[in-house]
Amino acid sequence: MKFYNISLLGSPLEPFTYNSLQTISIGTRVSVNVRNRILNGVVLLKTDEPEFKTLKVIEISDFIYSKKQIELARFISTYYVCSVGEALGVMTPFSSSTSEEVELENNITKPLHSQIELSQKQEEALVFLKTHKTSLLFGDTGSGKTEIYMKYFEEMIASAKRSIFLMPEISLTPQMSQRLEHHFGEAVVMWHSKLTPLQKRKALEKIYNGNAKIIAGPRSTLFLPVNDLGLIVVDEEHDDSYKSSSRPRYNARDIAIYMGKLYDVPVVLGSATPSLNSFTKFPYFRLKGGFFSANREFIYEKSAEALSPLILQSLKSTLKAKDQSIVFLPTRANFKYLICQDCGHTTQCVFCSIGMSIHQKSRALKCHYCNYTQAIPQVCSECRSPSLVSSRLGTAEAVKVISEEFVDARVEQFDRDAITTASKLKKALKRFNDNETDILVGTQMLSKGHDYHGVTLAVVLGMDNMLNMSDYRAREKALSSLIQVSGRSGRAKNAKVLVQSFNEEFFSAYMDKYEEFLEEEKIYRQDLYPPYKKLCRILFSHKNGAKAQEQMRKMQELLSHESNVEIVGFGKCAVERISDKYRFEILLRSDKSTDIIKAISRCKVDLAEVDMDPIEFG
Repeated sequence: MKFYNISLLGSPLEPFTYNSLQTISIGTRVSVNVRNRILNGVVLLKTDEPEFKTLKVIEISDFIYSKKQIELARFISTYYVCSVGEALGVMTPFSSSTSEEVELENNITKPLHSQIELSQKQEEALVFLKTHKTSLLFGDTGSGKTEIYMKYFEEMIASAKRSIFLMPEISLTPQMSQRLEHHFGEAVVMWHSKLTPLQKRKALEKIYNGNAKIIAGPRSTLFLPVNDLGLIVVDEEHDDSYKSSSRPRYNARDIAIYMGKLYDVPVVLGSATPSLNSFTKFPYFRLKGGFFSANREFIYEKSAEALSPLILQSLKSTLKAKDQSIVFLPTRANFKYLICQDCGHTTQCVFCSIGMSIHQKSRALKCHYCNYTQAIPQVCSECRSPSLVSSRLGTAEAVKVISEEFVDARVEQFDRDAITTASKLKKALKRFNDNETDILVGTQMLSKGHDYHGVTLAVVLGMDNMLNMSDYRAREKALSSLIQVSGRSGRAKNAKVLVQSFNEEFFSAYMDKYEEFLEEEKIYRQDLYPPYKKLCRILFSHKNGAKAQEQMRKMQELLSHESNVEIVGFGKCAVERISDKYRFEILLRSDKSTDIIKAISRCKVDLAEVDMDPIEFG
């Protein structure tokens, strides 16, 4: 009889000991019985016979997690404070039925006849990236970052190596997959959450048998079973969607950098608006200008968030010239909030302490946190007044207003409410690029890597709301959004960018000087925030608010005795209740993440949910 420590996949529990008559390799996925339920687990180590009675391993699968995957899982478990089982739960194992010989045989690939011609500046950038283990390609929108990545992929294929190409889920555009597939053909696998089970199975088959040389997709792509890894590219490295909002709360960009060291492969981070963290930590190559000779004129309108006469007139002129426009708003739905004019009461979700958004199409108020939906009330629930007004314009309302104003215009909504599948995304972009849509109204989705050739007007609303958020990165996020959205216009013809903001001085100072902005931002962050300090947010949530608060106070008291960790603040979360659970938090700051991790391991209480390097503060 042999005994093994087995970690349950996706479970927060510590490993359990099971027995088997067979010899099981470390990393093998097995099935075990846990309280009369059959669950999958991973063999972490062989152990001596314990003093207690153990259960048998039920089934030994053909799937195995490599030594490096287990090492990576242990790192995620330590740094992001979760179990090894939770860390392994995000990974896809190797198939032991795929032999090493098949891998090697498939990897002897003829080099591609390159069609990618790089400019001298792009060649210099590629040489720079190849001489550094981790580097940043700081290239303006349209400066040709993708061509550089593709040339690098080519070189990897020629040397029988494979590449992982990370993109934010939102920018997995049909255009990007077409470009990759046009050049690399069957050697490309696109991986994302919208794939059907059959498509996922086929993609994994190509990864297992070695035919997939470039594996492209969002953060989950990083954890696919890739042998012969030679390169990791993280495009739009500044994007918040690389951070997981559920356990394990990892940041894929940071994990990619760690994997570069673990697998001894180069890591390339790319962005037109890089994060201050990457700009400060890594050597960068500055790629200025772009392939587009058209000019952009910026017009600032001091106005609250609304479709003003100036915006409507500009849209009218663009329609008359038979050109296309994009309208950016940070808010989905018709309106963000429903407020009583008499008593000031906001209609809130019954399960979350947050105002509900108005969706006219479904005639409902919807909570964007827990998805609770209710009918739009006719009177205020507090004072019974019928004087209810909507505030904070959303995409659906903007589409409605613009469609009513310009009856013949073809206006389309471009956000998570309207674009729910990969097929819808493909069709919406095709309609816009084929000039079947005149005005595209959307949220952050608009700014992500889409190539719009006919846009001569970009309207940007809601910048002041972004700038005034209670987040140390508010300035960085607002400026980055404006640069990314405006970069979608003026590609083929001269364009106007109409920005509704009372902060023209700030935005206009840095629109073409993002480097200067980052240098100045360093001064603001020094001794307070990342990249100079480490932050950690600890969340406590429970249906019983008193219990959540008591657990927070208990941990805060324990942490107050830790000399290397500073408690920045503690108390109710900005959104106090979500999904009928009351939420409290503690924010920690320290010079080193190791000090935070040690302090948490000494002081952690039952309800504590740890978010290392948080990006949410609202």
